[in-house]
Amino acid sequence: MIPLPPPLGSGELRFWRLDMARHAATWHSGEGSFQVGGRWNSRGVRAVYASLDPATATLEVAVHKGFRVLDMQPHVLTSARIIDAATVHVVMPDDIPDPDWLAPGAPDSGQQDFGNALIARHRFVLIPSAVSAHSWNLVFDATKPGDDFGDVAQEGYTLDPRLHVGSAPG
Repeated sequence: MIPLPPPLGSGELRFWRLDMARHAATWHSGEGSFQVGGRWNSRGVRAVYASLDPATATLEVAVHKGFRVLDMQPHVLTSARIIDAATVHVVMPDDIPDPDWLAPGAPDSGQQDFGNALIARHRFVLIPSAVSAHSWNLVFDATKPGDDFGDVAQEGYTLDPRLHVGSAPG
């Protein structure tokens, strides 16, 4: 379960990502973003993308691959705890030079350059999700030592059957 926020719970800061099962062991390598780039990094930068909740992590994968892939191929949900929340740089929507960068669509090189600079300057970058406007993504440089996150847990992921391709609401 996601920890409850203060004052109800510990308030620990966890991040989540969803990967195909065959990539579960290398979830923190940034290989995919290195090969093709991403919303906040250009090709050649090893950025790891995660979310602050598993639902957003699911949506972030589904928007690129579709729910069918999540249904038909085994996936693993990974979570980890950030040891020191002070290492997280928060980017508010007003901090982003072009508001269109938070809209769905393909990133441009200016957006990727902006993200590259953030990733180079800060250990963890918390930035609004373009898929879910009220959610957050966490991006970090895979080449930096990983001793600032821990309590890594992985579990098999099963898509909720109500989201299966071709299912009609009941």
